[in-house]
Amino acid sequence: MKVHGPEPEGKRKHTPVIEAPAKVKKGEWFEVRVVVGKDIPHPNTKEHWIEHISLWAGDFLAGRADLEPERAASEVVFKIKLEETTTLTAHAYCNLHGLWHSEDVTVEVEE
Repeated sequence: MKVHGPEPEGKRKHTPVIEAPAKVKKGEWFEVRVVVGKDIPHPNTKEHWIEHISLWAGDFLAGRADLEPERAASEVVFKIKLEETTTLTAHAYCNLHGLWHSEDVTVEVEE
């Protein structure tokens, strides 16, 4: 399966955008928000919607949310914790346009 993205800033309709703190405490829970349609709203109809959003912490799947058309917004908040500085990546699957990936976001872990 081909993976698309990320789209250029200002034109992000399918690219998931990660909002996370730059630094966190080791082993403490924190929130990561992933938004699809940050610049241009993505449709949310029975014909065209984001089926799921996943968040990866390095090579590990930190979480995945399945979304229903017309009932769930194309954004998710994951609550995670890290033990070491890690790169986060998000994926979003559009039922018409396939799989899209975010820009990487590095979260620094402090003792």
